[in-house]
Amino acid sequence: MTMITDFEVRGADGGPASLDTWRGKVLLIVNTASKCGFTPQYDGLEQLGRDYRGRGFEVLAFPCNQFGAQEPGDAAEIATFCRTNYDVTFPVFAKIDVNGPAASPLFDRLKSEAPGLMGSRAIKWNFTKFLVDRQGRTVRRYAPHTKPEDLNGDIEALL
Repeated sequence: MTMITDFEVRGADGGPASLDTWRGKVLLIVNTASKCGFTPQYDGLEQLGRDYRGRGFEVLAFPCNQFGAQEPGDAAEIATFCRTNYDVTFPVFAKIDVNGPAASPLFDRLKSEAPGLMGSRAIKWNFTKFLVDRQGRTVRRYAPHTKPEDLNGDIEALL
């Protein structure tokens, strides 16, 4: 069975990016948006990255425009927004779909390994978070309203 780190995605530059770069690390994979009520969570995500990066943890952000068209920018605009407004140092990849026929295979896998409430597979909104262990298995899914700082205990347990 393939692991999350076996997937190839598109980097912010549009070129291929292998998640194998993060093999053996604990990952928090998040679908993000720049014009969402949850956008200030970038601060908390960045803090998690800074707090745990040295121990084998990384946040990976995947912008998505499927919810209220809240991520209208191109890759350069998104990167500038994240850097300028939230001093983001974690990887922000190319914009993707997380639901529907054009959904990223990565997110299809995350959703199947960690369904939502009552077994729902669909992602309901921006800033849905998936915690992945060092073996590349999806451990848990968090709702958009779950604040990044509320994940400390779960991250610590995997580190």
